[in-house]
Amino acid sequence: MYSNSADIPKFETLAVSVPKQFVYHVQLNRPDKLNAMNRKMWLEVGECFQKLGDNADCRAIVLSAAGRLFTAGIDLKDFAKMGPQLAEIDDVARRCRMLEKTIQLYQDSISSLEKCPKPVICAVHDACIGAGVNLITAADIRWCTNNAWFQVREVAIGMAADVGVLQRLPKVVGNDSLVRELAFTGRKFVADEAKEFGMVSKVFETKESMVEKAVELAEEISGLSPVAVQLTKRNLVYSRDHSVQEGLDHIRIWNQTMLQSEDFLNATMAQATKSPPPTFSKL
Repeated sequence: MYSNSADIPKFETLAVSVPKQFVYHVQLNRPDKLNAMNRKMWLEVGECFQKLGDNADCRAIVLSAAGRLFTAGIDLKDFAKMGPQLAEIDDVARRCRMLEKTIQLYQDSISSLEKCPKPVICAVHDACIGAGVNLITAADIRWCTNNAWFQVREVAIGMAADVGVLQRLPKVVGNDSLVRELAFTGRKFVADEAKEFGMVSKVFETKESMVEKAVELAEEISGLSPVAVQLTKRNLVYSRDHSVQEGLDHIRIWNQTMLQSEDFLNATMAQATKSPPPTFSKL
């Protein structure tokens, strides 16, 4: 295993390692709590992906989970602590302000995967419930094991999902009717169905083989130009929410600068001369 311990962030609810040069592996790490997402984990997910986004030694990220399953979703015991806090506030406007700030904090945590300029490969095993589906739909690439199952569960606990799945899942799978069915009923769906409608792109026999292949893919990505990879992600995210012409305008404005990068010159020269791939500088 490649080691770069001086540059590995430390967290209470996440385990971060560097299995290959430029590849960071982030694991949800509350296995005794089924990786249920408490407030601490929400905060640390956002902090982790912001730090890795700014880390020049990180070019691709694998996200998986320790223990028996990927995540049981939001930690309801932790979430229940908000009740007494709200009860101490008499005015409805001020209670709403407290809730709004909490929801935004959780939204920003999920969005940190999407805002991170480095590609995020999500490797899901066993159950991925509620908040977990919100989390993985903000990743770039989603794989799972053949025993994985998923659930947009928020309606089952009396709430509308509010941290991204209702916004991202329709665009991930391109099937509005199906997304409404899943969101209105909270029913479970398994690996084969998730692959059939495009939420995941590969299904593996075991968690170990999946994570191994995810690290291999991350290593392959990390060997390419970080300028090209990160701009590609930026434009894909931008183009998803804008018209074709707006996406074209966006990439044209960026590439008028980025095509002057040494990465483009070195990569094209290597291709033209059939030379070994170049080694790209940190970005």
